[in-house]
Amino acid sequence: MDFTPTPEQSAARELAAEIFGDLSTPERLAAGGSGTDAELWKALCAAGLPGAAEETGLLGLVLMLEEQGRTTAQVPFAATCVYGLLAIGAYGSEEQRTRLLPALRAGDAVATGAFPARRGGIRAAEAADGAGRLTGVVPVVPWLRAATHVLVPDGATQRLWLVRTDDAGARRDPVETTAPWSAGRLTLDGALAERLGRYGSAEHLGHRAAYTDILALARTAFAGLQAGVAAGSLARAVAHTTTREQFGRPLSTNQGVLLRAADAYMDVEAIRLTAYEAAWRRDAGLDAAPHALTAAWWASEAGTRVVHTGQHLHGGIGADVDHPVHRHFLWGRQLAAYLGSGAEALEELGELLTGDRPPPATLAPQPPRTEESP
Repeated sequence: MDFTPTPEQSAARELAAEIFGDLSTPERLAAGGSGTDAELWKALCAAGLPGAAEETGLLGLVLMLEEQGRTTAQVPFAATCVYGLLAIGAYGSEEQRTRLLPALRAGDAVATGAFPARRGGIRAAEAADGAGRLTGVVPVVPWLRAATHVLVPDGATQRLWLVRTDDAGARRDPVETTAPWSAGRLTLDGALAERLGRYGSAEHLGHRAAYTDILALARTAFAGLQAGVAAGSLARAVAHTTTREQFGRPLSTNQGVLLRAADAYMDVEAIRLTAYEAAWRRDAGLDAAPHALTAAWWASEAGTRVVHTGQHLHGGIGADVDHPVHRHFLWGRQLAAYLGSGAEALEELGELLTGDRPPPATLAPQPPRTEESP
């Protein structure tokens, strides 16, 4: 395994870091409330960064999401790339790719996903022409209030459906989560939907394989986002403890502070490494489902520890809800909740490793997008 970024991946990461650093400042975040930062999202799309995820692979996306996490930028970057660009690019029919991908790259459309299926009982009634009517409720969907399309798995078959949020049968109710993710409760009452990959690769590989792969994509991508959130929290704690003095010396000279920071650093590196490995394997066409679960476990368990440490090392300042480190704390907790508890991840991983759960299909690596690609 070689996690050294390609020149294209490094360029995408550097551009993402520049845009997030310039536009996702603590002052703008404080003034922006809980909604999507429209100006930042427009800048990212104008720079071609959502579309870059198709060219640089999942590892390239993880690198860009790390930079988003460092600044806790309020844009649906991960959701649109995973549940929109990468999912439709890999499993959509040719007609779906031609119709939907340009709008997702340009930011004119925003995608999210009602994953995993266990959090909502969605039932689909499929017509002969491949269209469907979906009924059910998903209590919390990230970035739902900003989304134009939602990727929804049937709770029984794990068949994948695309639903437009402006459909008469789709209702979105705001839900305030720990982090300001423009989340919502999705209620479907006979909502019109189109099956993903009606004539494409998802049909060939089987809808369960497509569901498994997209779920692994999401776990890896959001683990990469957590790596950035945790790294940003730790960086703020280091800056605070090296400049804040107590009894005539910096806080960072205290052994207890050094040990907490060292443990947090090791946790950040573990989150990053496991996310990189899962992304690299998926890009190489290898089975990445167990590795995605491993990354999710580290992101959930270690990510929570790191953001608690970051807040704790700020002392009383860390309890100020207006302080930037508190935003990292909220994001870290929300990402841990979204990825699921460590116990859940370990249980599922154990089922995979012991053969109690059918192994996912091994997928061929996706070819990079060219100028002629839809």
